Amino acid sequence: MLKRSDLHAYQKACVQHIIANPYCGLFIDMGLGKTATTLTAIYDLLYDYCDISTVLVIAPKRVAESVWQEEAQKWEHLKNLRFSKIIGSAKQRAAAIADVKADIYIISRDNIAWLCALYGGGRLPFDMIVIDELSSFKSYKAERFKALRAARPYLKRLVGLTGTPAPNGLIDLWPQIYLMDRGERLEKTVTRYREKYFRPGQTNGHVVYSYRLADGSENLIHKKIEDICISMKADDFLEMPVRTDNFIQLKMPDDLKKQYDDFEKNKILSLFAPEQAEVNAVNAAALSNKLLQFANGAVYDDDKNIFPVHDIKLEALKDIIEDANGQSVLVAWTYQFDRDRIKEYLKKYKPRELKNNQDIIDWNAGKIQVMLAHPASAGHGLNLQAGGNIIVWFGQTWSLELYQQFNARLYRQGQQNRVIINHLILQGTHDEDVIKALSAKDKKQNALMDSIKAKIDKYKKYM
Repeated sequence: MLKRSDLHAYQKACVQHIIANPYCGLFIDMGLGKTATTLTAIYDLLYDYCDISTVLVIAPKRVAESVWQEEAQKWEHLKNLRFSKIIGSAKQRAAAIADVKADIYIISRDNIAWLCALYGGGRLPFDMIVIDELSSFKSYKAERFKALRAARPYLKRLVGLTGTPAPNGLIDLWPQIYLMDRGERLEKTVTRYREKYFRPGQTNGHVVYSYRLADGSENLIHKKIEDICISMKADDFLEMPVRTDNFIQLKMPDDLKKQYDDFEKNKILSLFAPEQAEVNAVNAAALSNKLLQFANGAVYDDDKNIFPVHDIKLEALKDIIEDANGQSVLVAWTYQFDRDRIKEYLKKYKPRELKNNQDIIDWNAGKIQVMLAHPASAGHGLNLQAGGNIIVWFGQTWSLELYQQFNARLYRQGQQNRVIINHLILQGTHDEDVIKALSAKDKKQNALMDSIKAKIDKYKKYM
């Protein structure tokens, strides 16, 4: 069992940062031990400083179900912390809240609005809140943010944890910092924040689709929050495993390439009128989805019926699994038909979908040869590095945050083998646009819009 003395020096510094700053953020890379660090600070505040009596941890669903309590059991000084998980049905959640013996209550971020409503949208029965993956509160329009914003004045302490505080740019930072300081550093409203630090980017009449940083704003924003936010990169503190990225180019036969080009052309002509000067973000996203579906091997119609197109990626995935010679392979899927088609095509390997804690246990025990996971449900907090070192991106994602977080399930401290990340890319398709954007670390919205605009320009002569 690990002892408190096993904490790294940087973790001890973070513990003191939490204790010294009632409202603060740890913007720390994946694998640097945010959970153990925060639990140690909680323990000290509970039992050494007697500053708090109850703590609420808000986390992604799977993290809420397993990670925090399991992490505490690994450490000698944390093993006696008492947990209550506010999960399950409304009745079960209410019973978990009533557990007066717990030190730490854990709830899924999807239920935080329910919890705040249960207490009238105001004072919650907790002294301290920890938000695991603070970036999931980056939308000021989301119910979860609004609910926590109303409860924030009654809290003694709040800690925000994330490795990716601004995955789509610093425009996302305002709601997260507001939950810490209620607008003291980055303005009281998002409108004033935008006006002070940004300039309009893409517009359509009076509608602004994106913002760009004003000159000098990036350094100014960083300076404004540096007293309450610690930022650390894994490469500065950890010896990371060797990583190999394979970009597997899959060629289409000529008849399929013609079918894709016709599909792309027809979708563009049907979505965008000749006189349309600006690309609508909703239509751009819809077109991008259709093109990526085709690249993966099937397409949904408007009624969600599935039309298979090709098996090129399924065949490539099978080759990777066969070449792995029994080693476990973690597969990232995008669309539900990806998952279902992979299960059917590779049924002899008994692929399992990551759904619950038992799946994690079995994977880390080497009992699952092929694990299927959606990046949005396996992107935060899950330690899977003991079970394998091979990832396959069956489909591609525009989200740099999901991409980095999913890869970090295996590419992290404690991994004993070289990590191999395979990307299945259908040549001449929208896959290539996504990979280019990720490689350049482009922001999702801007890269998607630029890609779609280029495609529209290609077919303007037909409009």
